[in-house]
Amino acid sequence: MKLINVVSCSAVLAGAVAAAASAQPSTRANPLRVSLVAAQASSGGFLGSVDVTITNTSNHTVRVPKWELPSDFLEAKLFQVSRDGQPVQYQGPMIKRGLPNAADFAILRAGETLRTTVDLSGSYDMSKSGEYVVTLASPLQHASLSNGEMLKNANGVPMAIRSVPLRLWVDGSDMLEAKAPTAGKGKPGGGGSGGTVVNGVSYVGCSNTQINGAGQAVVEARKYAENGKGYLAGSAGPRYTTWFGAYTSSRWSTAGQHFAAIDSAIDQNAGQVKINCGCNQSYYAYVYPTRPYEIFVCRAFWNAPLTGTDSKAGTLIHEMSHFNVVAGTDDHVYGQSGAKSLAISDPASALDNADNHEYFAENNPFQN
Repeated sequence: MKLINVVSCSAVLAGAVAAAASAQPSTRANPLRVSLVAAQASSGGFLGSVDVTITNTSNHTVRVPKWELPSDFLEAKLFQVSRDGQPVQYQGPMIKRGLPNAADFAILRAGETLRTTVDLSGSYDMSKSGEYVVTLASPLQHASLSNGEMLKNANGVPMAIRSVPLRLWVDGSDMLEAKAPTAGKGKPGGGGSGGTVVNGVSYVGCSNTQINGAGQAVVEARKYAENGKGYLAGSAGPRYTTWFGAYTSSRWSTAGQHFAAIDSAIDQNAGQVKINCGCNQSYYAYVYPTRPYEIFVCRAFWNAPLTGTDSKAGTLIHEMSHFNVVAGTDDHVYGQSGAKSLAISDPASALDNADNHEYFAENNPFQN
């Protein structure tokens, strides 16, 4: 793959998505500065990797959840990529997470610089010729300074990594072998083949106890999906506005389409829905959005209640919404507080946020 032209970029991190409603707004400028350039291969060509540099320009230590920063393996959709003006689908994992603990944070001391090379071709199809535009765009939910101040804008929403777009012309005509996207590369893990079908659901690597527990979750998730679809066939009330923001006919229609698709997908009963129990990570679950309908369930899933807030059934709604053939949702923020604030500040992003769909479906506490 030959790189014809590269425009490097550097930008102060800009404000992005929503914050917890109880957070205190800050007037501080974002202390993190980011640059993004194409990584050159030894042959002088471009093999789909970019070099990212993030510098803490403040006098305080900055703490950021590791998954919100670029690394050698992407565990979130941190980049926006297009080719010839058309979006390039993200093919890496989409993960439902709980609140971060101390071990989940990256630490950047005052003046410290974090450098990493990210192989975009592992999560985006970079094999075709054309003009690519790559932007690093990641919300910094839960990021803070060592003095306890959260990285938020004056309006209370979290700051975000948002670079100036990096434009690349990629000539793929001289590639000896196109690099295929490697959705199963590295952690959290690849997929599984085969499996046992019980009551119309496939299970991979699951014990009998896990099959029973996940099977109950599927039953309850189907009830959630049907209930959400039915609600969205009626009229908007507090339940809708809490999770999806101010009513407009177009956003109401989008929410209805999403839940109709979620309901249809999770109701499949000929083995299409696959529960994979092979994940031993701390989070709830993850999926690859271009690989319906396999859901990898992880440790937090088994500790969650069957129904209610952040439940097993709700997790399945969250993950089912991620599939591109269903609703194609993203993970802008996690948690009820963040999801409520997102609905207030940015209803369009709330309609694109998987946790908002989950909490709407769980409807806990109950709202009309």
